[in-house]
Amino acid sequence: MLTERGAEFLIHAGDVGEGVVELLPSGKSAFVFGNTDYDIAEMRRVAADCEVQCLGQGGVLEFDGKKIAICHGDSARLINGFLAAGVDDLVTGHTHSRHDQREGRTRLINPGALHRATIKSVATLDLAADKLQFHNVDES
Repeated sequence: MLTERGAEFLIHAGDVGEGVVELLPSGKSAFVFGNTDYDIAEMRRVAADCEVQCLGQGGVLEFDGKKIAICHGDSARLINGFLAAGVDDLVTGHTHSRHDQREGRTRLINPGALHRATIKSVATLDLAADKLQFHNVDES
């Protein structure tokens, strides 16, 4: 769905599990651990085998000169650290509720969730246009 909409790189903001890691495109995706990810050693192994970037608890990727931080969203320390660093975008998960807001120069993005969410959603971000679009996901 996302690659069909022009996505060039996929980011997963946690609560992944090794089954999901295997579905992410090789060499074109990254993820962070969430609060329900327990077998971290196995997830790291699967990520290495699948050539998917594992950013641990959080990390920063750079695309077209823009810094995008990713963390699950359950650590205020990580969130505040990324905000203090002045990243362009901060992608989180955890709440399973989509949002798009700004804090200072940083855009805070939660694409929503595909599990335990009233409205299942993902999001795409056009970095050149700074345009975020939410996409509802129909499970049928």
